[in-house]
Amino acid sequence: MTPTIRSLLCGCILLLLIVLPAAASPIMASESFTPNPPLVPGGQQQLVAAFAIPSGTTFPKNHELQMQTDLTNAQWNIQVVLDGNNAAQQSASGSAAFINGEILSYSVNHDVLFTVTITGKVPASQSGTVTVLQLVEIDNTGSIVPGSEIAIVQPVAGATATVTAGTALPTLTPPLVTTSIPAQSPGFSSGVCFAGASLALCLFLWRRKV
Repeated sequence: MTPTIRSLLCGCILLLLIVLPAAASPIMASESFTPNPPLVPGGQQQLVAAFAIPSGTTFPKNHELQMQTDLTNAQWNIQVVLDGNNAAQQSASGSAAFINGEILSYSVNHDVLFTVTITGKVPASQSGTVTVLQLVEIDNTGSIVPGSEIAIVQPVAGATATVTAGTALPTLTPPLVTTSIPAQSPGFSSGVCFAGASLALCLFLWRRKV
């Protein structure tokens, strides 16, 4: 292998490391309820849930988070925390809220988390369970990123609830019956395609020189 080809390959590898930081969906860090479950039909309920961007990864700028709740008259407050300090903050009302990837995307050497506070009423006619929060990541094509869904489901007072979807999270408050589907696959981005094409070009040039 000639010095020129060796330098070209090293440059390609360096380019991959620079332009292709690992991307991952948020994971749940903690949650708390006021009052504690089971939820009372017609009663006021608040959830505070914290989510973290996994260490060594970044959230894609061109993605967004979509959140929904079964609580009625819901009020949302979202606070982004960067390296332990409050950063972006936004609020919403209604059954759904969104977080733009721009306010979550930082380089991998930062610690990024965000808290979601939802306040609303449990539907008066509700029975069985209530989905207090459902979160999914949406990519730049409008599709759900596989493995990004997190669901917080709670039983209604007087009902025996069995939650079977996903993997049970560790109990943080004794009555909690919370489930989530851990983030596993961030999907492909335009950066992946570009990096792959660059590597393929480098290998092609190397084969021609050998």
